[in-house]
Amino acid sequence: MENRSLIQRSIARPEFGPFVLLVIEIAVFWGINHDFLSPQNISNTLAFTVELGLIALAMTLLMTSGEFDLSVGSVFGLSPVLMWTLFNSGVASLEAAFVVALVVAAFIGLVNGWFVTQLKIPSFLVTLGMLLVVRGTALFVTSGFPQRTWSAEGSWLAEALVGDFFIGPFRIYMSLFWFIAAAIALGYVLTQSRTGNWIQAAGGNPSAARARGVNVSGVKIGLFILSSILASLAGVISSLRTSAANPNSGTGYELEVIAMVVIGGTALTGGRGTIIGTVLGILILRVMRNGIVLIGVPGLAYNIFIGAIILGMMALHSWLERRHQAGT
Repeated sequence: MENRSLIQRSIARPEFGPFVLLVIEIAVFWGINHDFLSPQNISNTLAFTVELGLIALAMTLLMTSGEFDLSVGSVFGLSPVLMWTLFNSGVASLEAAFVVALVVAAFIGLVNGWFVTQLKIPSFLVTLGMLLVVRGTALFVTSGFPQRTWSAEGSWLAEALVGDFFIGPFRIYMSLFWFIAAAIALGYVLTQSRTGNWIQAAGGNPSAARARGVNVSGVKIGLFILSSILASLAGVISSLRTSAANPNSGTGYELEVIAMVVIGGTALTGGRGTIIGTVLGILILRVMRNGIVLIGVPGLAYNIFIGAIILGMMALHSWLERRHQAGT
């Protein structure tokens, strides 16, 4: 009976569905093409996973608080453009330019949070407007052209963020460790800290949270700042890894990141989030993108699979929620 109870509790967890889907994905792609689990392909998949993953981790906390940030893709594109513009023009060292890019991203998050909490404008509308402002700024600064990046070779900052080494046949980037550290830290914050309780209370019932002394506005502003900073960091990491700083990079990332978080089991209405689920959601979509190309499916079909997965996961989460409320 105890074993059965443990199984039932495991199935009821929001992470169970994404975990099963990920295992099925891997099995199917490996069955069709054995190169799917080759060291080179695994290394490439992990390298791409980290960048959107960092944004998705912060988005998990923000969505748990009941808000969205549609400007993260634009911040992802602006930050490396700003960093390389300052560096290539001789205004600042690469390290100083990196700090400036993070500070500007934090300011963007602060503005988003202030508009949402103080002017009571829905975050969807605020961050949609900010998406256009930030993307337009990146395009204006660069006249729409990519920035030169190759002069940073040998920089300690580049080595710290995207330096690579081999463990056997696997090529590992330092950015993977930044992602793991962020996942552990934010997972602890969300589930083991007082701040995590505040985040969940702010998304579940803001009025009750305020009545109990929670600074709901402060919590949400802090999460908007965190969301922008991690989007900025992800953009810089991507730029250093690919030696490119395109003002259009990150276009559409905001929707893919939200899809990762939702697939992972975080409630769209706020009040419930899971970092473990988000990590699974990140892997599901990145494995899907990699796998369909590897087996010969046109890459343009990727969105079809994303949509189908979102619908399927939402149906599963809804069914599990009804079972939980019914006590079965």
